[in-house]
Amino acid sequence: MAAVNKLIMMIVMMLAIVSITVFADPDLLQDICVADLTSGVKVNGFACKENISSADFFFDGLAKAGLTNNSMGSLVTAANVQKIPGLNTLGVSLSRIDYAPGGLNPPHTHPRATEIVFVLEGELDVGFITTANVLISKSIKKGEIYVFPRGLVHFQKNNGKVPAAVIAAFNSQLPGTQSIAATLFAATPPVPDNVLTKAFQVGTKEVDKIKSRFAPKK
Repeated sequence: MAAVNKLIMMIVMMLAIVSITVFADPDLLQDICVADLTSGVKVNGFACKENISSADFFFDGLAKAGLTNNSMGSLVTAANVQKIPGLNTLGVSLSRIDYAPGGLNPPHTHPRATEIVFVLEGELDVGFITTANVLISKSIKKGEIYVFPRGLVHFQKNNGKVPAAVIAAFNSQLPGTQSIAATLFAATPPVPDNVLTKAFQVGTKEVDKIKSRFAPKK
């Protein structure tokens, strides 16, 4: 019965995402347009390939928990058009996010999509910040849903002593993700130190220390 209820919740969640048409990707103009990920043609999305199969519409990567043994204690497994070419022009995608105890999906934005998360396991502190710098936050647990409006900075943190996981749905085939810290301190070429020191009101040493934490591992 629990599995049936979970399936129903997932279906409702996906229908809700599909119904958000104001900010969704543009409507498709044909039945399908399976992405040709190797094409050099530049369009707003991906060019369509000719030879398609059922594999273009399948992905099993969300079935298992991801490894969270990293500095943030979280892992995002995306199921977007880059993993499922058949999503091209359909305006939807999913991700699974796993969290170690205390793990954080750090503040970030999705420039092309609204996000809705369904908690599979555990409890999380979640929130987003409006353009008026108001924090809207809540603690959510298994079976509950939370929405993050398009483009606003948001986060999720496992507030429990056991692993947690969510399924996230987006009204875009490729929502894009900009992690605030990594965007500012790990850009290539780097954001000038004098920009960061003035923006954060800190010294160059502090900026260099943070940049070193985001430097690629050798």
